[in-house]
Amino acid sequence: MLRGENGDVIIRLEGVVAHTNHGVTDAEQELGQRMIFDLEMEPFDCAATETDDVSDTVDYGEVTAWLVESAMATRYRTLERLVTVLAEGLLVTFRLRSVRVRAIKPEPPVPVTMDGASVEVFRRRES
Repeated sequence: MLRGENGDVIIRLEGVVAHTNHGVTDAEQELGQRMIFDLEMEPFDCAATETDDVSDTVDYGEVTAWLVESAMATRYRTLERLVTVLAEGLLVTFRLRSVRVRAIKPEPPVPVTMDGASVEVFRRRES
């Protein structure tokens, strides 16, 4: 979990569902599957705590739309690559100091029953 510096705001998006075509197997690449994303974002200068103005924060509606579109745009074999590309793209696209992205395959193609497989990455902007 991210911890904001000096009481900074943390924005979480949990359980964002998209149909994607990521995976090691050809079937995952061709047929696709449901994937769930969780994000934690620490915005720069979140004045919305005082102004109550969405333009003074990161609009999570815009982030969600960007996330789903980006997750569906390119196919990757590994979740590690997918979450890295998403995290780095979020830092470039939005005014974020740091971001944590988790991708969860609720039904991974393995021969056992499980609640899901996930990969998570954390990125922080240097400046």
